Amino acid sequence: MWSRVMEPCGPPLAGLIVLGLGVGSAAAQEPVEPPPAPAPAPTTRSYVNLSLDGLISAGDSSEPDVPGLQLGSHDPTRSGFTVQNVELVIDGAVDPYFRAQANLVFVESPEGETEVEVEEIFATTSSLPHGLQVKAGHFFSEFGRLNTQHPHGWDFVDQPLSHARVFGPDNLRGSGARVAWLMPAPFYSELFLTLQNAFGDTLSSFGSAPGEEAFGRPIVARTVRSLDDLLVIPRYAVSFELAENQTLLAGASAAFGPNGTGDDGRTGLYGIDLFWKWKSPRAIRGFPFFKLQVEGIGRRYRADDPAETFEDRGAYAQAVWGFRRGWTAGLRYDVMGGDEGSAVDDPAFEDRWRGSANVSWFPTEYSKLRLQYNHDARTSFADAHSLWMQLEFTLGAHAAHKF
Repeated sequence: MWSRVMEPCGPPLAGLIVLGLGVGSAAAQEPVEPPPAPAPAPTTRSYVNLSLDGLISAGDSSEPDVPGLQLGSHDPTRSGFTVQNVELVIDGAVDPYFRAQANLVFVESPEGETEVEVEEIFATTSSLPHGLQVKAGHFFSEFGRLNTQHPHGWDFVDQPLSHARVFGPDNLRGSGARVAWLMPAPFYSELFLTLQNAFGDTLSSFGSAPGEEAFGRPIVARTVRSLDDLLVIPRYAVSFELAENQTLLAGASAAFGPNGTGDDGRTGLYGIDLFWKWKSPRAIRGFPFFKLQVEGIGRRYRADDPAETFEDRGAYAQAVWGFRRGWTAGLRYDVMGGDEGSAVDDPAFEDRWRGSANVSWFPTEYSKLRLQYNHDARTSFADAHSLWMQLEFTLGAHAAHKF
């Protein structure tokens, strides 16, 4: 049976380990009195891993409105220097039944203001039978491949346009619970079902936050009165070994829930993703390798007051080549488009595309330097050319990444 495969991104920290001590001897003669009752089994105490990851960028763009160009909250959002993300991760085993993790994040706004938040905090089960696992708390939704990854796990300086527009600047995340079933198959096959609140500032395509606007309509406050007021996110992922050194992973996701335009407002998201990786049979510490990743997302937004349906879609394709130890080169193409019959006269929903190229150097597993060029095009401005340099550093052992 397949297991949930994780890719480590650093050596583990030394945790606090409690060893049970037992005493035993072989008696030469039979005891005169009955032997004492056995000592209770040792208990497992919790341990904690701590890590700090920093992402700092510097660069410039030919487009003065950098926040309008870069849509993600962890993208470089101004010319000059930007602290994209400083992430403190606390994770470990609570007891034999649960693991827990918290991600505390510091970012710098385009205006230079400090923003601090608890980006994720959740617990997952570690001993359920039959391949089941439950997660509960506030976390990134299991939709597609990239949505659950933190910025330090990205292969590019910024997030794709499709994710920033459809999911929002902070990607799709919320408070709720998720159950996963790793099926008893000769290959990796896993089903996910997530239930989350459908309102909040990290749910741009759904409830968003009261006082904001979506598709030209003000967002109104909503509460959970029934299951119809929750966000439902199913996902299926499957993986095959195509050859000894080639792996293919594919997935399909959806998300259904209310939006904040009125009682009859509903949103549906649909996505597919594909990931292929080749690693040389003579690889040293993972190099050389080549990986290809593609995701497509469609959105159907049924607005209320007045009633109207809007549709848009987006996709990205990226390739990363680890051409020598510690060095990678990447190419990515992003595209966003809408339904001409229900287009909104708003630059935030116009057609646009972006081409990106970068080269990254990993001096060690604790640091990274990346240089990236972006070429953006959309109708509201002339073609924009941007150049970004990014530095990443890690202190401690970061939690493992999914393959």
